[in-house]
Amino acid sequence: MTGARSAGLLLFRHTPEGLEVLLGHMGGPFFARRDTGAWTVPKGEYDPAEPARDAARREFQEELGLPPPDGETIALGEVRQRGGKTVTVWAVEADLDPATVVPGTFTMEWPPRSGRMREFPELDRVAWFGLERAREVIVTAQAAFLDRLAEHSPL
Repeated sequence: MTGARSAGLLLFRHTPEGLEVLLGHMGGPFFARRDTGAWTVPKGEYDPAEPARDAARREFQEELGLPPPDGETIALGEVRQRGGKTVTVWAVEADLDPATVVPGTFTMEWPPRSGRMREFPELDRVAWFGLERAREVIVTAQAAFLDRLAEHSPL
């Protein structure tokens, strides 16, 4: 995982309750029963030859099965996650109904050493969160993106 790079789009919207962000719950058996630290910005790995912003838009489409929203992007910079992956994120103001998401899938051997390959959704659910709740459930390093977004967007 060290040296890997991911890029993603963090959707946000203004509601009467305040700023909300759209996060995805990581799919697959390792995260099935976890909430804290199991939610992420929709993102994915990319080749260094591909511009990160283009990768973020492509990965949004792959992860959520929906075209990325048009609109002004806010560069939220990058963070380095515990496993060594560098994640770069842009925020886009948009509304999206989580019920319309058709997640991409991945295949892995499950159970381990069983010889059986199973398909799992990249994200098994998507939901809107207020910033406070989002900070409680998002992958720890990605909380920096929430802080950076709050600095750019009036609450």
